[in-house]
Amino acid sequence: MEFINKLSETLLYFVPAVLVLGSLYLMIKKYLDNDYKLRLLDAKRNVSKEMIPVRLQAYERMVLFLERINPSILVMRTSEPSMTADRLHAALIATIRAEYEHNFTQQLYMSPKVWDAIKNAKEETIKLINLSAAAVPDASPAQHLSKAIFDLMVKTERIPTQHALEALKAEARQIF
Repeated sequence: MEFINKLSETLLYFVPAVLVLGSLYLMIKKYLDNDYKLRLLDAKRNVSKEMIPVRLQAYERMVLFLERINPSILVMRTSEPSMTADRLHAALIATIRAEYEHNFTQQLYMSPKVWDAIKNAKEETIKLINLSAAAVPDASPAQHLSKAIFDLMVKTERIPTQHALEALKAEARQIF
């Protein structure tokens, strides 16, 4: 009997102590979890603040890329009076590829959808130039290839870079 009294007396002290320690543990755990979440949120905000200017700069560079490979602008910038059609064709394709390689890393800062639209714009522009070049003899003056490119652009509903430019602008607007 005395053992049971000692046991119940011990339990009277031990059970409340365990309950207090358990509640203290849960409170501290909840506090630390909340603190961790707040720190994580703050870190994400800081990264976001730093990334927005970098992303905007990437969008700007890609707008410039798309404008530079726009066939009408590209032909005017690349063409020289003494060029033949085959030399202009090679120069146009080389310029597009060089511009693309120069801006290739910008894909890190945009969605895969927009990057695919940019790649498609590049490929469609090359395709338009190749189709135009196939219709013009290689030794003819560069002006003939230029005219063939402009004629094909008129026949198509959209400039190849137009869709990519619209997708890029739409994604950039989502930042704000």
